Amino acid sequence: MLSQKTIDIVKSTAPVLEQRGKDITTHFYKSMFEAHPELLDIFNHANQEKGRQQTALANTVYAAAKYIDQLEVLIPAVTQIAHKHRSLAIKPEHYPIVGEYLLKAIKEVLGDAATDDIINAWAEAYGAIAQVFIDTEANMYKEASEQPGGWLDFKEFEVADKVEESSLITSFYLKPKDGVQLPDFQPGQYITVKFDIPGEKNIVNRQYSLSAAPNSEYYRISVKREADNQPEGKASNYLHDHVNKGDVIEVSAPAGDFYLDVDSDAPVTLISGGVGITPTMSMLETLAVKNSKREVVFIHAARNEEAHAFKEHTKQLVSELENARSFVAYGEKKNQETICDVEGHISAEFLKEVVPANSVCYICGPIPFMGAVIGHLKENGIPEEQIKFEFFGPAVQLS
Repeated sequence: MLSQKTIDIVKSTAPVLEQRGKDITTHFYKSMFEAHPELLDIFNHANQEKGRQQTALANTVYAAAKYIDQLEVLIPAVTQIAHKHRSLAIKPEHYPIVGEYLLKAIKEVLGDAATDDIINAWAEAYGAIAQVFIDTEANMYKEASEQPGGWLDFKEFEVADKVEESSLITSFYLKPKDGVQLPDFQPGQYITVKFDIPGEKNIVNRQYSLSAAPNSEYYRISVKREADNQPEGKASNYLHDHVNKGDVIEVSAPAGDFYLDVDSDAPVTLISGGVGITPTMSMLETLAVKNSKREVVFIHAARNEEAHAFKEHTKQLVSELENARSFVAYGEKKNQETICDVEGHISAEFLKEVVPANSVCYICGPIPFMGAVIGHLKENGIPEEQIKFEFFGPAVQLS
């Protein structure tokens, strides 16, 4: 239990953390990796290079300061981050290292403003918050490893098939090398794939949504080829160019708190942009497998028809469902024969017309796309609690 003095001091630092948070977290990561380069085998280098991890941690530290006396407010964020930590095999022994370099960064960036009282209060607060993460993740590790077919950390999978889904997206069907039946997962969850890429100094980890309905035989990930000069391209292009049928890769057990509530009878709307179709495709397949009677609306936005993944498969799944409709938005039509429901951006008016007011909406795609869609849904009166969304990478502000 934190003392009132500690709570008061930590809360008093919230305004400066809101202003200088990213300076602190940028300094933190730089100094920690210099002292502990082995941690670069865990962290996503693309998120580091783009500054997303620094921003996400800054937001988390600020929220911790603001709500240090109401830690229950942080539980959704803790759960989301803990899922990512569990899928990356982050363990309790990593937390003291993070704490040491975070406190050093606060001191070094804020200088004299970071008094001994402030550093001591933050040390106590960090210990309490770290314990919440450790306890939450311990339960997740236990659940992942003890369920039928489950495992701890990473396990070898063989690429059973490699299928081109569009001009940009290719699917990889992964089967456990030991032949053990796969554990169940929630439609919408992701796995971490570990790469030892020739020429790379460190292990590269990437999280990919599972794009098929849960089954006991295989996982499917559907990966977008990124531009060669993009940090994300390091893993995605390696998969596209060098990982083939018969190859073996290491995979974590499924994780994530963005998933379809399969027990609900409420109408469901699945909205995706680009490769954001991967978790919504898992959800749509699951609804079809279960012969769901729910009202289902599936909306996908792609750059154009060539970039539209799972086009025919979506039509098939929607036709199998009793009460489902699908809509397509293309940023551009390459010819007059191209058929789509929306040309250009999805508008609030379009969503008002096709999304039932009582629908639970699941959204995934590029951040600007999600920000626009979520804004439109709220404008149309869809309550916040009916809007679920997934970030590919660290969570950021959508507004």
